[in-house]
Amino acid sequence: MPLKSKQPRIAPLEPPFDAETAEALDRLGPPIGLFRVWARRPALAKGVAGWGRYYFSRDSALTVRQRELVIDRTTALCGAGYEWGVHIDVYAAKAGLDDTQVRSLATGGPADACWDAGDRAVLKAVDELHATADLADGTWADLVGAIGDEGALDLLLVCGWYHAISFTVRALRLPLEPGTTGPNSP
Repeated sequence: MPLKSKQPRIAPLEPPFDAETAEALDRLGPPIGLFRVWARRPALAKGVAGWGRYYFSRDSALTVRQRELVIDRTTALCGAGYEWGVHIDVYAAKAGLDDTQVRSLATGGPADACWDAGDRAVLKAVDELHATADLADGTWADLVGAIGDEGALDLLLVCGWYHAISFTVRALRLPLEPGTTGPNSP
């Protein structure tokens, strides 16, 4: 486990923001720490915003619940407390996740009694992708049976994207956003 510094390795920008930075932040959403790091390079922030705009829209083949299962489980498996905390705080209720399910995402598994068959298929796929960077034929069949081909494709990309985000927030040593907790917090 890498040593943790007390300060982020790249400090998030602080207001006041110039016009280009403010525009980039407007595209990303609330000016949380990660977004303010990306906004140091407005072109990067704008590109990331385009990706996120699709996955957080109705155009995605994933439901809000499926998307959040993928994101929350991925960030928990990666130990990305910063991103876990943001998503649990903002989206857990919107995704219909109860406290037992949130705990299971952090420290349990797809076989936990709190999940239905569709949720299990999603979580099993996320766990297998994390462990092997691939899906066995049976896992793939269960996933497609639960969320369809289009949903499976979006799941693969969201899972990969949140591995990248997890790597970023961990390597940057971003502290938790105020009022959030990591996946292993009480």
